[in-house]
Amino acid sequence: MDINTGLLAIGAGLAVGLAALATGWAQGRIGSAGAGALTEKPELFGSILIMLALPETLVILGFAVAAMIILLLKAGG
Repeated sequence: MDINTGLLAIGAGLAVGLAALATGWAQGRIGSAGAGALTEKPELFGSILIMLALPETLVILGFAVAAMIILLLKAGG
């Protein structure tokens, strides 16, 4: 195994890991703000639910990038 294989594996791990950390941070902030907004206006539930789901696309994109990196790794470089 050469250095390029190791660097590709680290890149795939970082793609998913950093995306998951950013999503967790964003959802925490959106969730706390959404809970406060729901106490004042319960009719905002649908909008807040959509706002909570939007950061999940970041993890999906990170996973897609990691999958492409791993496929490149398995293809031989």
